[in-house]
Amino acid sequence: IQLDDDDDDDDSDPNAELPFRKMILDRAGWLVGLLVLQSMSSFIIQYNEELLRRHTVIVAFLTMLVGAGGNAGNQASVRVIRGLAIGTIKPQNTRAFLLNEFTIGLCLSCVLSIAGCVRAAAFFVPLLETIAITSSLFMIVIISVFLGATLPILMKYAGIDPAHSSTTIQVLMDITGVSITVVLSSLVLDSNFGVWLGITAANVTATGHQQT
Repeated sequence: IQLDDDDDDDDSDPNAELPFRKMILDRAGWLVGLLVLQSMSSFIIQYNEELLRRHTVIVAFLTMLVGAGGNAGNQASVRVIRGLAIGTIKPQNTRAFLLNEFTIGLCLSCVLSIAGCVRAAAFFVPLLETIAITSSLFMIVIISVFLGATLPILMKYAGIDPAHSSTTIQVLMDITGVSITVVLSSLVLDSNFGVWLGITAANVTATGHQQT
């Protein structure tokens, strides 16, 4: 009877599935690849250094923006990994599940965008920069939730352990978050659209001063 109990303990031990050396190589190789991939965000920042130098307030909020994307994506990814592990996510309900996650991501984007706008207003961030920060936050969160929900499923179909998605989503949203922020900041702050918004904001401010 004691031997049977020992066998059950061995079967329940997750470390018994793979040799120690293979686990190290698998996890280390994945982390090294993500480390190399994450350097792309540095290249994006360097390429847009002039934009960020002109609008330093965007740099101050960059950590918040990227962090929100990583947190939202990781939250969705953990939910999917758990569903795949316990069998609640199956091929026949995958489409409905992803549609539900997209709806959740849209709602979370609205909530976090409002929170980000309030934070920017609390620090007296100028109007144009506030619009750039809020719009960037909205896009980052909705994309991160969608990626976090789809990545574990795609990894499973590709024969890759879905558990790797929780670390991968952090790196992907680091790169994606920085890219979205610089693109939208450039659109709002340095394009004709940004100039138009600047003129409008100036007129509103001037009108407010005249009324007071």
